[in-house]
Amino acid sequence: MADASDVIAAEPGFGEAQLSDILHFLRSWASNPLRVGAVAASGETLARLITQEIDGSAGAVIELGPGTGVFTRSLLARGVAEDNLTLIEYGDEFLPRLKRRFPKARVLQMDASRLRKAHLFEEPSVGAAVSGLPLLSMSPRKQTAILAGVFAYLRPGASLYQFTYGPRCPVPRRILDRLGLKAVRVGGTVRNIPPAAVYRISRRRPFDFTPSAE
Repeated sequence: MADASDVIAAEPGFGEAQLSDILHFLRSWASNPLRVGAVAASGETLARLITQEIDGSAGAVIELGPGTGVFTRSLLARGVAEDNLTLIEYGDEFLPRLKRRFPKARVLQMDASRLRKAHLFEEPSVGAAVSGLPLLSMSPRKQTAILAGVFAYLRPGASLYQFTYGPRCPVPRRILDRLGLKAVRVGGTVRNIPPAAVYRISRRRPFDFTPSAE
């Protein structure tokens, strides 16, 4: 039976850089499994799925938890300009690699739950957000803070794309309702370890996501 590295290596275009990313990701997971939240870096198929509705017309894009940059590369392939990317990464083990690979992007080390207080943009002008964060392992309070922070910067009509390994949206219905949001499953893939699904989270009704002045 093939092991995880054999399956991932079957991805189109797999090479030494991807293998290096996998080993780096596994070391990071082993040192802090709750924060990293997965036993393998996301694959190219999932990256294409989570970015399929985003292109260069989005303008500014926020990525939460870029890790080794798999989704980031897919965003660039979709036409998003590198200098329009804001990458929010908490793990200091990923930061040097992200800064080296994406020198024109804004790479920030911070807890995504503090987004709303970070004043990253002067107005809601971001065209899309992509999240690789392990929301299922987070408390409802932290999930709420992350979503409120993201939507403080998203312009009207823009969405957050979140993947999950679970059978349903990782954000509970009560949190979506509280923030006036809705979640729609846009697809899934079994060519990922583990298999994953992607949800589009968008506004359902007006809500004051204005960044806190605190």
